[in-house]
Amino acid sequence: MTTINKDFIVNLQGNEFVKYEGLLDLAHQNGLKTIDVDILQFPTKENNMTAICKATAKTDKGSFTDIGDASPQSVNRNIAPHLIRMASTRAKARALRDLNNIGMTALEELADDEVAGSKSQSRATNKEQAQTLHCSACGVQVSSNVANWSKKNHKKILCMDCQKKVR
Repeated sequence: MTTINKDFIVNLQGNEFVKYEGLLDLAHQNGLKTIDVDILQFPTKENNMTAICKATAKTDKGSFTDIGDASPQSVNRNIAPHLIRMASTRAKARALRDLNNIGMTALEELADDEVAGSKSQSRATNKEQAQTLHCSACGVQVSSNVANWSKKNHKKILCMDCQKKVR
């Protein structure tokens, strides 16, 4: 049985996240054959500069597909010029999590403010906490980009996992 190297696990405020490089390493151990990425949405002014990509990772045991998004609101300013690449990385990370049967979120999937807030140990005010967005089906917290995309396409807020279920 293959396991993920602990060097690829990051702890932020008591929560563990896996690095993309660790998911890729484990996928190669599990017989990764290919990862294909399709751009579903190019960033434009009309969609708040949100890029959405779909990734499919394949092994001899099956095919694993998921989506990832990126916008200026979910990345730091150094990554903002590279939204398509970040959406691609996030999509690949989600597909590789399924391929590797890893339940923890990938570090790259987090919005930049989530990582920065965790690193600086910042405290959210009650007002900020009240503004967090949650999936209407399972209650998991979602980013504003995922919520906006879900509202546009499903008429309600759904996390990415629940969006896959209603397709």
